[in-house]
Amino acid sequence: MVNSTIPRGAPGIRGRLGELCYSSGLLHPLQRVRAWWQRDLRILAYHRVMPLPDPDTYEFDLELISTPPAEFREQMLWLKKYFRPTRLTDVVAALDAGEALPPDSVVVTFDDGYDDNYRIAAPILDELDVPATFFVSTGHIDTGRPYAYDWLVHMILLTKAPRMVLPELSIDVALPAERALRRRIAGNVLLRMKWLDAFGQTAMIERLETEWNMPSAKARPADCRPMTWDQAREMEAAGLEFGSHGVHHRMLARLPQDDMEHEIQASKTTLDRELRRPAVLMSYPVGGDRAYNDSVIAATRNAGFRLACSYICGTNAEPSVNRYSLNRLPVESNMGPGWFAAMLALPQLMSYPTAAHETSGQGERACSP
Repeated sequence: MVNSTIPRGAPGIRGRLGELCYSSGLLHPLQRVRAWWQRDLRILAYHRVMPLPDPDTYEFDLELISTPPAEFREQMLWLKKYFRPTRLTDVVAALDAGEALPPDSVVVTFDDGYDDNYRIAAPILDELDVPATFFVSTGHIDTGRPYAYDWLVHMILLTKAPRMVLPELSIDVALPAERALRRRIAGNVLLRMKWLDAFGQTAMIERLETEWNMPSAKARPADCRPMTWDQAREMEAAGLEFGSHGVHHRMLARLPQDDMEHEIQASKTTLDRELRRPAVLMSYPVGGDRAYNDSVIAATRNAGFRLACSYICGTNAEPSVNRYSLNRLPVESNMGPGWFAAMLALPQLMSYPTAAHETSGQGERACSP
């Protein structure tokens, strides 16, 4: 979603400062100094890795594209050269044993389960021998149905309706012809709808599907396709890890208690059935501070998960304290190599400068500017 104060395409002062530190050769020495006094766990958060499409013709949410393939490969090379790529299950083992994590430990994670994770990201990770965890929404893997938030953006971009009327959000707006303006409208809808309860969000999207005759139930668009279980099993056999991102990618804290508990348990049951390794890792869908709470954490623990990630921006100084709400560092497509490297080396200074509660497609960042 477009930030109203910091345009997505503009790196801003952090991006420029990161590029300066990167080109000067200062980052690695600064990182080494920092590692002496702070051993915080860094967890990178990605959604999609794919070539950046033409915004005027691409029919889905651009904000979910974390990085193009060549840049992702460079990021993983940097990670392997200067840091310690770590499995999230190794973090679990260290926490269970009461052991400190090695300095400069970094975990790579992906949310949702798009098939470009299999086609593009996984081969690069395999080539470079970098571990990663993929949090998938099991209902979408089961059915192949497109993700609801992405489909909502798709409908707003392509509908021939002259207006969009959303009484649930107090929105009644003419839909312009320009694709860029429609993207801004879609971003505003994504932001505001996160205040609805989870079933209210679903009902609103389904109503638009009916009114605009754009049903998602049988749609299988190539640009919004989940991976399959066969692909997930192939990735797991290659050493990659999987965890839960719910069943239907619903905001867990916005569900009634029984439905929330079922969403968590059912996702684990499916993962345990479809994959070889038991599911012990969770990433809360959307993941901002409105998406999970103490009840969600308790249900996650009770279901048998042993660690969970939020989508709140930051590192984890004492992962044992917040092992069911670990912070992550979102990777965005406008990050050049310098900004990415600086974010890893000096995350408190260089992580993504977003306002609290800003929503980005299917994830939510809650970082301070």
